[in-house]
Amino acid sequence: MRLDPIITAVDAHAGGEPGRVIIGGVHDVPGATMLEKRNHLAEQGDRLRQLMLREPRGYPALCANVILPPTDLQADAGFVIMEQAEYPPMSGSNTICTATVLIAEGLVPVTEPITQLTLEAPAGLIRVRADVRDGKATSITFENVPAFAIELNAPVEVPGIGRVKVDVAWGGMFYAIVDASALGLQLTPDEGRDIVRLGEMVKAAAREQIPVAHPDHPEIAGISIIELTAPPTLPGAHGKNTVVVSSGTLDWSRPESFTGVLDRSPCGTGTCARMAVLHARGKLGIGQDYVHEGIMGTAWTGRLLRETTVGPYRAVVPQLTGSAWITGRTQFEVDPEDPFPEGFTVGDLWGLETSPKDR
Repeated sequence: MRLDPIITAVDAHAGGEPGRVIIGGVHDVPGATMLEKRNHLAEQGDRLRQLMLREPRGYPALCANVILPPTDLQADAGFVIMEQAEYPPMSGSNTICTATVLIAEGLVPVTEPITQLTLEAPAGLIRVRADVRDGKATSITFENVPAFAIELNAPVEVPGIGRVKVDVAWGGMFYAIVDASALGLQLTPDEGRDIVRLGEMVKAAAREQIPVAHPDHPEIAGISIIELTAPPTLPGAHGKNTVVVSSGTLDWSRPESFTGVLDRSPCGTGTCARMAVLHARGKLGIGQDYVHEGIMGTAWTGRLLRETTVGPYRAVVPQLTGSAWITGRTQFEVDPEDPFPEGFTVGDLWGLETSPKDR
């Protein structure tokens, strides 16, 4: 992986979730697919993720996306998603941020009032429909990769908590989904520390006790994220959720290792996983809207477009609609005398240091 002396990025947020989009200064990386490019970055080019997401250029809640040439002729652009503890195959908030930035920067052909484009994520092709006014994307609707439920009401033994029932589903990442009330939570912002600690404990136990792998991409394996659900509080919403994004390792011998941050948005892939579970239970039909509320009071609208299959699983093709707002444009550089050329983490915010290779 080659980096120029100056790396150009546009910062945005989707429903409150920050997503940095790197549009210049990163050369293409090897790989016949975007998934292979993602794997190359995780295994041999992790310096970029550290540089962009660690202090002093980043902070625990930040995500980043690097724009790369697509490998599929159908795609207008490719992108690899980078988070604090992993390289997710897909992310809804990051897709919304990336599409919004590509349109604002004129990096894809833009037409008004509707711009259609195809993005190549590591998980596959993502069809995007953007409402555009005065060169700005005001709303992003995308068709996600198929989502499917793997386990419903699976019992998980969580040390220090007891037995908890979880649903396990793929929505672009593997989720363990748990009812917040089972942990004594209501999903209010003031519960943030407890949500992170308890959620990470449930995720660690579910990851150990319920092995999963994607049928088409077996290298994508393991539950990597926890989603907590609750009744909605916004008028017109059908459900409420929050997702914990890890910022440390998961070590049962060290309770301080269970650290993370809440997804500030209603969570795109989490919404898709949740809709797949509801459909598997017969509670959400094809063509029905599902308005999903996040912990910050923002909401996105999901819809199941059609049924399909993924390996042995009955699956659904989900659609999601949300918006992003650009917050800044930055040119990053590394002084050759900088004592922290790849950034740093400190235990007051970050917990135990981790990297995608540790997971």
